[in-house]
Amino acid sequence: MNALILSTLSQGLIFAIAAVGIYITFRILDFPDLSVDGTFTLGAAIAAILVKSGLNPYVALFAAVLGGLAAGCVTGLLHVKLKITNILSGIIVMIGLYSINLRVMGKSNIHLFDSAHMFTQVSPVMKLGIILVFTLIVKVLHDLFFKTQMGYVLKALGENERFVTALGYNPDSYKILGLALANGCVALAGGMYAQYQGFADISMGTGIIVSGLAAIVIGEILFKGAALKTTSLVILGSIGYRVILSAALKLGLNASDLKLITAGIMVLILSGVIEKIREKVSSASGAMKQGKHADQHKEVNSHA
Repeated sequence: MNALILSTLSQGLIFAIAAVGIYITFRILDFPDLSVDGTFTLGAAIAAILVKSGLNPYVALFAAVLGGLAAGCVTGLLHVKLKITNILSGIIVMIGLYSINLRVMGKSNIHLFDSAHMFTQVSPVMKLGIILVFTLIVKVLHDLFFKTQMGYVLKALGENERFVTALGYNPDSYKILGLALANGCVALAGGMYAQYQGFADISMGTGIIVSGLAAIVIGEILFKGAALKTTSLVILGSIGYRVILSAALKLGLNASDLKLITAGIMVLILSGVIEKIREKVSSASGAMKQGKHADQHKEVNSHA
């Protein structure tokens, strides 16, 4: 299989894990959590420094998830206990994590080229297989969790907080839980991405919130009406987003232009342009099918 295709799919699946976490905050909790940019780097930093120290790479991933859970709890506590607005809570944690991530790594960049990690001496196809397994595990756990009582309460919390309170649940505790789970997913993606790339960098989480939202909306628009779970839409949207970026690089654009491309994609999505194009394509294909059926009907009648 082409190396570019394997790389695109692998990165799409890794960032799909982060997008699942972002989906929890933005779509389920209705909480614009901007701390995920720092949490992604935190997961990468923890995993990288532990792998560099000789720890088992999968144990390092688990530690990265714990770091993400803690960061999400801090965001939630700032919001529910100190009554700081949701956006500012995320920004404060994101800023604080920049210094924490530097402390964890000791410098702005750590390479893993001389360390044994989860992708050491593994073929590109096997790398994709490992990442796919992790992505499916996150998807299944997400789907199962939101079928439990706690999951239903979290869903209800995003829709109507007063209703949750009236049922006798503490909305503050569930907000913290949701933010912790979301940031745990993002940190897991960061830890995997650091090992996949072979390094961790202080700026590698910049723009994760935007790319995650792009993946969510692309999945929802392109596969609208399909009988798929939301996690499946997010995963497909993440892969689609990476395909767009890979195509842009293939056309000769610089890697430094990817953030601008992402911004452009978000403008097209949020302005409804992509939705209108999808509707026109759907209506055109529907008209073509009707035309074919009509021609077949005429042909049958003529033979009769």
